[in-house]
Amino acid sequence: MKVNNTDFNKTNVGEIVTLNGWVSKKRDLGGLIFIDLRDRSGIIQLAINPESPAYGTALKLKNEFVVKIIGEIVLRENANDNLKTGEIEVNVTDIEILNESSELPFDLNNMTALEDTRLKYRYLDLRRSELKDKIVLKHKIMQGAREFLNKNDFLEIETPILCKSTPEGARDYLVPSRVNKGSFYALPQSPQLFKQLLMMSGFERYYQIARCFRDEDLRADRQPEFTQIDMEMSFVSEEDVMNLTEGLLAHICKVSKGMDIKTPFVRMSYNEAIGLYGSDKPDTRFDMKINDITEGFKNTDFTVFKDVISGGGIINAIVVKNGADGYSRKDIDKLTEFVKTYKANALAFLKYNGEFTGSIAKFVDEKAGNYLKENLNLEDNDLILIIAGDYKMVKTSLGALRLKLGKDLDLIPKDKFNFLWVTDFPMFEYSEEEGRFVSCHHPFTHPADVDNLSDKENALARAYDIVLNGYEIGGGSIRIHDPKVQEKVLEALEFSKEDAYDKFGFLLDALTFGAPPHGGLALGLERLTMILAGTDNIRDVIAFPKTTSASCLMTEAPNEVSAKQLDELHIGLK
Repeated sequence: MKVNNTDFNKTNVGEIVTLNGWVSKKRDLGGLIFIDLRDRSGIIQLAINPESPAYGTALKLKNEFVVKIIGEIVLRENANDNLKTGEIEVNVTDIEILNESSELPFDLNNMTALEDTRLKYRYLDLRRSELKDKIVLKHKIMQGAREFLNKNDFLEIETPILCKSTPEGARDYLVPSRVNKGSFYALPQSPQLFKQLLMMSGFERYYQIARCFRDEDLRADRQPEFTQIDMEMSFVSEEDVMNLTEGLLAHICKVSKGMDIKTPFVRMSYNEAIGLYGSDKPDTRFDMKINDITEGFKNTDFTVFKDVISGGGIINAIVVKNGADGYSRKDIDKLTEFVKTYKANALAFLKYNGEFTGSIAKFVDEKAGNYLKENLNLEDNDLILIIAGDYKMVKTSLGALRLKLGKDLDLIPKDKFNFLWVTDFPMFEYSEEEGRFVSCHHPFTHPADVDNLSDKENALARAYDIVLNGYEIGGGSIRIHDPKVQEKVLEALEFSKEDAYDKFGFLLDALTFGAPPHGGLALGLERLTMILAGTDNIRDVIAFPKTTSASCLMTEAPNEVSAKQLDELHIGLK
């Protein structure tokens, strides 16, 4: 049985077929009517002659009418190489209108509608092949993941959606309990604690296509509800997890896109990534690395640079090859305004053409000039962009500027997929908001050196992220399995024993009953699909997404609820 309209080709010529679908486009050539009939698989052309018993019905058809047709497959006079069914058409003898369509809010064949309109009528927008194909790709990725993990002795196990609220992450989505007055569930930000408990339960290899929820500010690659390809394994090292993940991603790319991905992936320490790219998720598809040129200005007379160096700061630069002629002072002023959003005070620049010109050229003596030429590999017409200040600000602002220039100058190849591992993450990071050190990943990440937790600025974790084309598509770690180590980490995070047991008591108890060494990783399904689909908007790969204000324009969620519902939940509104 043929399931899809595009299952037919010239080998089926002469067959009488019954097809169903939507009228995608109708062309009346003053007698002969052609219709593009669309189903999930694509387009097949229908031809209705004036002599056909179906001609009268065909005249009534409009775009997006749902029809059932009967006809004979014949060869087309003029083949269409852009269609899978481009060599054939169907001479229609019968048409049944299964449903009519109201006038559409936008033309599906000429996409000029605003995104808000398309989100409001998402079920119509999903009929377009551009979106439909991305949803199909996501399906293939999920099926590829299941296929690979099943073959590697993993068990697919579900974990709860209604959980206990725990700290050390984004804000939870809370669900009030009707039965337990004044108490709340939290929707899971990830299955982290449950998958660790599954290792302590002896399942050894777990995975789940897991729904996760985080109440955080949104952007183009983030949604309030999202999906992880979640994995956890017992008796493994970092190397085991990374090798298995590489195999999984190679398999996914092969079955979903037909791509052969080279393994092993490049590995880079966190410090190297920040130092060279200003980001812990570097896009390595183009060069333009960040260069530390502090040494070249250690004897400078330039007061700004002198003060930065004496204060323990750094001077870094990126080089725009052959870019000096392309950037006027006005253009550089715009770049300066851009880096100011990353707390940079200024953007100095030099242009090199055998000699230096630019905003700080008079401070570049012969020694400094030779240093720059040698260490930056300068050639005529190069543009050097320089930021000075504290380490974090300099690296972050130049990292952002690097990405902006890469896009503006079209330096980033669109058909390249650069996977890499970032390793040796900090164990802790300082939170200005909380005024204390918090977990860089989560409180259950195993420290690299258990005896070095007091040096919070330099303590490292057994954590790793997988990065693709400048996006973090997954992250994981070796977890703590020794209750004494877990106690030390929670103490370092300034949890009292009472607070720790209040929040994580069930996990802490489980660690005392023979917990195996274990570790894992979670891949962001939507981000991975987004990159493989060639889009930079995560909403494109979600059937029914939210806007950047976390609302659904189609269903008008979130919405107000009745006073009766609130009373049942023991909730009063301010």
